[in-house]
Amino acid sequence: MSVVDDGAAIAYLRSPAAIRTRCEQIFTAGLASKLAHFTIELAALPRIVDRVVAVTRATYPTLAIPPFGCTNHLRAGGIDRMATFVTRLAALANDDQARAWIDLVVLVSLLGATAGDTWRYREAASGLVIGRSEGLALAVLHAFEAGVFSADPAQPLRADADALRTLDRARLADAFQVTPDNPLPGFDGRCELVRALGAAVTAAPHIFQGGRPGGLLDALGVPEETTRRDTDATWPHRLIPAIEAPAIMHALLEGLAPIWPRRLAIGSTNLGDVWKHSAAGGIGLAAGHVPLHGLTQSLAYSLLEPLERAGYTLARTDALTGIPDHRNGGLLVDLGLLVPRYLEVREITHLPGDEVVVEWRALTVAALDRVADGVRVALGKRATELP
Repeated sequence: MSVVDDGAAIAYLRSPAAIRTRCEQIFTAGLASKLAHFTIELAALPRIVDRVVAVTRATYPTLAIPPFGCTNHLRAGGIDRMATFVTRLAALANDDQARAWIDLVVLVSLLGATAGDTWRYREAASGLVIGRSEGLALAVLHAFEAGVFSADPAQPLRADADALRTLDRARLADAFQVTPDNPLPGFDGRCELVRALGAAVTAAPHIFQGGRPGGLLDALGVPEETTRRDTDATWPHRLIPAIEAPAIMHALLEGLAPIWPRRLAIGSTNLGDVWKHSAAGGIGLAAGHVPLHGLTQSLAYSLLEPLERAGYTLARTDALTGIPDHRNGGLLVDLGLLVPRYLEVREITHLPGDEVVVEWRALTVAALDRVADGVRVALGKRATELP
């Protein structure tokens, strides 16, 4: 096949439209009882919608629901650290504030994988002792504020490729409070991931301009003077282009491709969170492939609130899909929408590329669209209000 064919297939598999199309293909097969590992019980859907609506109303009585993303971990303990961070950024120009936010959020997302049951982080300012993803997020935030990821001591609130590529293990261990009595599972892997991020940023200057993850802002291609919400009454007819959520996702997928474990590839391009399933359909080089891009979509979602805080207008936030992780997929199994066909689905360990796992995750994406539709109707929200 030609380079053009390769490029078209890769671009398609990096789109939210491809995720939805392939997952719907598998869901349709499930409705026809043509899948090997799961059946679908649509009668359970209203029960799941009711559960989600009840939890949402109980948690957010005014329906002021914060955007989905890792930035919510920065509110652990009821402390709005995002507001504090905004204050620290106040001296920077709007674009530089946005770049700093992107730097921070990329690191929080990549380093925020499970911390196990025993590791804890003690926040000096509040005295809060916390573990899991919230503790990791706070550790990254305070390391970022201390300049751990910056190559310039005079500009601590940034992440530079050079500093990331040469990250000192001992310095990160100190920032994460890792000791023999407070071990962090996968700590060495996190160090290597940060270094790999630095290498990826260096290798993709067209995406990460200026040698930092925050250079993604410039690669999104919307001129500074027309991107932000326009409050200038002297320009009543100015058109305000927006940054589209799928464009954020696509840029992240291209720029971060080298850091993911190499699985499926087209040519020399690592596809990342893309798998094979017999019911996926499609034609050409992309046939049979199921793109899911869970972590990258989570990262794209996480960037939306900071970009809005920096004054940027966003569009097509509802184009991204639900995240096919164990929490969402597990809920759909536990509440009876996705029903395993045989006991081993739940009783043995499966690899990420096993068809049973791919099937479960794909069904989760398609089912979440249906759950979301029901929840929006119940709460009186549009898709753009509750993506």
